[in-house]
Amino acid sequence: MARLVMKFGGTSVGTLDRMRAAAARVKAEADAGESVAVVVSAMAGETNRLVDLAAEAGAGAPETRDETDVLLATGEQASAALFAMILRGTGLKARSWQGWQAGVQTTGAHGKARISDFDGAALGAAIDSGEVAVLTGFQGMTEDGRVTTLGRGGSDLSAVAAAAALKAGRCDIYTDVDGVYTTDPRIVKSAHRIDRISFEEMLELASLGAKVLHTRSVELAAAKRVPLRVLSSFVELGNPNPGTLLCPEDQIMEERIVTGVAYTRDEAKITLLGLPEVPGTAAKVFACLAEADINVDMIVQSPARGGEHANMVFTVSMGEVERAKAAIIAAKEIISFKDIVADEDVSKVSVIGLGMRSHSGVAHTMFSALASKGISIEAVSTSEIKISVLIRSEYTELAVRALHTAFGLDA
Repeated sequence: MARLVMKFGGTSVGTLDRMRAAAARVKAEADAGESVAVVVSAMAGETNRLVDLAAEAGAGAPETRDETDVLLATGEQASAALFAMILRGTGLKARSWQGWQAGVQTTGAHGKARISDFDGAALGAAIDSGEVAVLTGFQGMTEDGRVTTLGRGGSDLSAVAAAAALKAGRCDIYTDVDGVYTTDPRIVKSAHRIDRISFEEMLELASLGAKVLHTRSVELAAAKRVPLRVLSSFVELGNPNPGTLLCPEDQIMEERIVTGVAYTRDEAKITLLGLPEVPGTAAKVFACLAEADINVDMIVQSPARGGEHANMVFTVSMGEVERAKAAIIAAKEIISFKDIVADEDVSKVSVIGLGMRSHSGVAHTMFSALASKGISIEAVSTSEIKISVLIRSEYTELAVRALHTAFGLDA
């Protein structure tokens, strides 16, 4: 029998009725002969409730992070137990598995642990015997037996890791959308679902603002070559529900020049004025940011008037603006800048596509489309398969629509 991992997110298991609908999908796969492992998130809103309780109890200090993980892990534990009960009610053999029971071993970084090992032998034997294993997502165990949680996107990561450990034929992620779209359909009505997308393209989309999957789960799927499918939990069972398949690049028939347009408003621009125009200045700036564990995205440096000084622009996430400013100001004597200015009224818009590697003129099309709408570009960053621009936030939706049209994605 082929092995299949099915993951249901918080909205998909948000009520007992939704769990019953999800269980019907599991039963259909099991009845078709699949050996099924299910990964569940906590019920929608439950993790936030537990976080609030932890805060009231004094969580936040380093010495309480391990107990916070124990508390947060109970959300998925409740979902797994309820889901297993419902599956048994359909006539299936089912059992809930906590992360430690399934052999999910992690690092000891509570709240943001990384999976270091996943021994899928016991889980594999269980599902091959006809049992549906319902695994708690988002959690694992350290070498010394302490419960850990995996941080944002942890349940998706658990599902991909389970699929890799089980050597499953596919991992299906059920969520509240029916796949990956060429852009946000709330902004562009002509946006359409993508049938197949490469891991590399999805990784760029996820890191640049697309909310369908977290980057860590895509990275692991790519590394382990786990076919990953995004589907809707809310399409009636029996109706077509093809979703979007994430797969290696060589399984895509024809590379599109641009596959999608992504955007994020979670960007802030920091400008350093009057930096010494000497070698090593940039190294000093980014050394202090690295020590503060701040991720930097776009970087632009240009000479100031007179030639003796330079100005530098870089971007960080909104949540790291104050820490970035504090780190740089603390190192002012070392860096020797004249002023620092933060601007949170910006956004990043990106185009992504495998075809950029072999087609010229992408940047010209992008910049021309933006210019035609009177949109100025404040910074640019590129990779082999994406171009990102920083613009004023008020033009975000206009830019997304213009680029979606310019690259022929409306069709």
